[in-house]
Amino acid sequence: MAIYALGGDEPRIDPTAFVHPDATIIGKVEVGAGSSIWPQAVLRGDHNWIRVGERTSIQDGSVLHVTAEHETVVGSGSVVGHLVHLEGCTIEDGALCGNGSIILHRAVVRTGAVVGSNAVLPNDFEVPTGGLALGVPARVREGRADPEMISYAVEQYVERAVQYRSQLRRLA
Repeated sequence: MAIYALGGDEPRIDPTAFVHPDATIIGKVEVGAGSSIWPQAVLRGDHNWIRVGERTSIQDGSVLHVTAEHETVVGSGSVVGHLVHLEGCTIEDGALCGNGSIILHRAVVRTGAVVGSNAVLPNDFEVPTGGLALGVPARVREGRADPEMISYAVEQYVERAVQYRSQLRRLA
């Protein structure tokens, strides 16, 4: 694992969280219980905090960053798909950010909302509870998120993290 302090700022990772050996975590980062950080994910908390709740997955190749004014918060029971970019935004509990999505400064994805794959949420954008955001720039479809799909994805990654914690071994 590449886990680094930056000056006096050290990541705080719950002992039950799974951090893949090829992930990078730097500085002001908190990772909650049962969460998972997957290969090539980068969480760089230099100017402010990145806070990841419990039972949340930050999947392969995702980049979480901050601004000097705004931390990046991902709630509990959420899914951040592959190759997602989050910067200075808030993802509430039980939300899903689809693969390749980009969520920028002060944007908020409310509880139970979904950001579709490759969608771009510009500064100050809000996806309401249960909303589905699609497109570039994103447009919201009210009440179109599928809470069962979000719960299923959360559970799959919680189980996968348990498996990886006990069975992952490097061969070369």
